[in-house]
Amino acid sequence: MEPIVVKMPSVNTDRADSTQDAFFIRLHTDEGLVGLGEADTSPYLAKTMVEMPSSHGYAQSLRELLVGRNPLEIDRLWNDMYMATYYYGRFGFALHVMSAVDMALWDLAGKYYEQPLYQLWGGARQKSVKPYASELMPPTVEETRQVAEKAVADGFSALKLGWGTLGQDLRLDELRLRAAREALGPDRGLMLDGGMKFTVRSATELARRVEDIGLYWFEEPFFAENLSAYQRLSDATNVRVAAGEQEATAPPYRRLAEHGVDVLQPDLARCGGPTVGLQVARIAEEHSIEVIPHCWSTGVLVAATLHLVATLAKTSFSEFSVVDSPLAGGGELLREPFRLQNGRLHVPEGHGLGIELNDEVVEKLRCD
Repeated sequence: MEPIVVKMPSVNTDRADSTQDAFFIRLHTDEGLVGLGEADTSPYLAKTMVEMPSSHGYAQSLRELLVGRNPLEIDRLWNDMYMATYYYGRFGFALHVMSAVDMALWDLAGKYYEQPLYQLWGGARQKSVKPYASELMPPTVEETRQVAEKAVADGFSALKLGWGTLGQDLRLDELRLRAAREALGPDRGLMLDGGMKFTVRSATELARRVEDIGLYWFEEPFFAENLSAYQRLSDATNVRVAAGEQEATAPPYRRLAEHGVDVLQPDLARCGGPTVGLQVARIAEEHSIEVIPHCWSTGVLVAATLHLVATLAKTSFSEFSVVDSPLAGGGELLREPFRLQNGRLHVPEGHGLGIELNDEVVEKLRCD
């Protein structure tokens, strides 16, 4: 198990931007196959969880637990990791690191069986996906308009804006959203990520103020555990409510679905990996709602997400961060970065994830 930490030369902790550093895991097998996975978490904590010595049966090192095991026994290994980290895990960063390992195990399985991941997950219903441009909310109305104009010029059919100073001034929030809609025109999607900055009252008021501009969804205005708040917002507005990027394991997604959430957003680098993402997709299908994974990190996560989205019976978009970072999906981290073609992203066709890291960039930014 090879943990990899990469980091930009400087990190702005005031930005909710997880493309400033990253954690990867490479799983090396005795047959020469290598699996790659990513965790969207604190890279240094993640590295510790792999390399630390075990304390006892429920506080184990992942390296000590997994090295020597059969990597094709993915479900068994997932359950063993969950039990072995129970004292310090269950949610949070432990599940994030498990996500990286789970993703790498699936990548290995695809390479072993010589199939792309979507084929192992039931086959692709589509070989290309409509992405939405995902960007932080600018501080001013004019800057918001410029971001939306760039999304149009770049060929995106939808734009999501979020975090930043949202929730502090509802009038400014409204004006920025109206500027974005004006620049996007009536036929492109517009999403809002509340960044957990709202109360039920303020979220409801903003949703009602901008009801005429056709928000596709209002994402995560509250903490993930505030189920009653999500239910109240859903009952009070016609705007879709989206949530789930902070959650891990399947049961929390079922609770969100049962409390008015219309769009489930598992992050495959946080939720427990593709194994959990596939479970969330089934939960969404059971409740006749959408699943559109959260994906604000590197091209490794973009690849895993595209494979999952390609298998869904009902899908509208996939997230694609457009921040200026070599670690983002369109940056230099991959040998072949993701590029928009006719407004769509093509699902990788190679075995497993179907991608390769650019080793020169990795070594340049590596700091572990």
